[in-house]
Amino acid sequence: MAKTILVGANHAGTACANTILSYPNQELTIYDQNSNISFLGCGMALWIGEQIHSGDGLFYAKPENFLAKGAKVNMESQVLSVDYDKKTVKVQLKDGQVIEDHYDNLVFATGSIPNRIPVKGFDLENVQMVKLYQNAQEVIEKLKNKGEFKKVCVLGGGYIGVELAEAFQRLGLEVTLIDMVDRILAGYFDAPFSDELKNRMEEHGIKLALGEKVEEFLGEGKVSGVKTDKGVYDADMVICAVGFKPNASLGADHLKLYANGAYLVNRKQQTSDPSVYAIGDCASLYDNARGRENYIALATNAVRSGVVAGHNICGTPVESLGVQGSSALGIYGYKLSCTGLSLAAAEREGMSVSYEDYEDTQFPAFMEVENPKVKIRIVYKKDDKKIVGCQLGSSYDATAIIHFFSLAIQKGLTMAELPLVDLFFMPHFNQPYNYVTMAGLQWLNKELGLKG
Repeated sequence: MAKTILVGANHAGTACANTILSYPNQELTIYDQNSNISFLGCGMALWIGEQIHSGDGLFYAKPENFLAKGAKVNMESQVLSVDYDKKTVKVQLKDGQVIEDHYDNLVFATGSIPNRIPVKGFDLENVQMVKLYQNAQEVIEKLKNKGEFKKVCVLGGGYIGVELAEAFQRLGLEVTLIDMVDRILAGYFDAPFSDELKNRMEEHGIKLALGEKVEEFLGEGKVSGVKTDKGVYDADMVICAVGFKPNASLGADHLKLYANGAYLVNRKQQTSDPSVYAIGDCASLYDNARGRENYIALATNAVRSGVVAGHNICGTPVESLGVQGSSALGIYGYKLSCTGLSLAAAEREGMSVSYEDYEDTQFPAFMEVENPKVKIRIVYKKDDKKIVGCQLGSSYDATAIIHFFSLAIQKGLTMAELPLVDLFFMPHFNQPYNYVTMAGLQWLNKELGLKG
């Protein structure tokens, strides 16, 4: 009977464990540093902002689930080192005991670590990281003292930073969002989409300090402000949401790494050591939009990588199909979704691309319902016209359209094919000439030199 040791049991690890345990005659031992698994960090802002009243529902698995299926589970246990020649790991258990354990297959699902800004004052009280359940719990407990916290600075204009800025504003706090880039969500969306979201945030009183670099956290004992290269902002609490890096130290001296230090893996999630797999945020992945290896830390990607690794470990050959980095968020009722590359990201990649924009209402004009406009941008390569990205923005929930474009990128759909894709119409849901088809027809007319 083959024995697998799984290091880490959050999203990727949970998916891998469930896959392995669905096979007969598999021995699985799990080591995880945390006291819980499967925390949905994407719900952290909802919890902090009191849009949900408990964090209990932000878990979908428990260690007991694996125990019931026959796995050995060791929580609050740290793997200290790995001997790849002997195929052993040295582990410090919860009680402090250090043991050695043997594996046939080893899986790293060690996730990612939040970035720390290397500036003075980072260790002041109320400078908060946001990654784990315990991080969110600590923030919520502190905010119960309403009189102590009135002003919050959120560092980072990505998804987590934007969502947390909204959450704190919903609590009635004065919020300043600081980012060294001059646009929020610049890694995901082009200006027509991110600017709309910026306007809505400012309408709700959030101050955006963009294009500013943090130089120091001010205060004595407790944080009292943030100093940037362009100003000083008062703060009773500072939230650091400035990205993550892969947690890949255990194999750094033995395994091949991607450019950012993640474990470099093949389509079966194997590292350069065939008996060692890496999944989730600690591993690279294949990016179909870019046509190369990349690093995209998303729970959805992590889950799929865990499934792929689990099947291969158990003898069923499965290969990853690659990813497009599909994602979405909703802030103050405005819903954004994207997949693949924005125009800006494609140009940074060195691709020769163009784009097609279209905007229309969701429903036919005769429908006597609220009828929001939906904005779409499709990014495609100039040479072969293959779609490499799409962005959508609306107060209507059109986010499911991004699934279609994710598959379109994966399958190499071209702009020439888009106008004739079979899309349904019913007035309760969309228009007979919906914005997806119309974007394709508009592009085709221009390509053929025809009138719109």
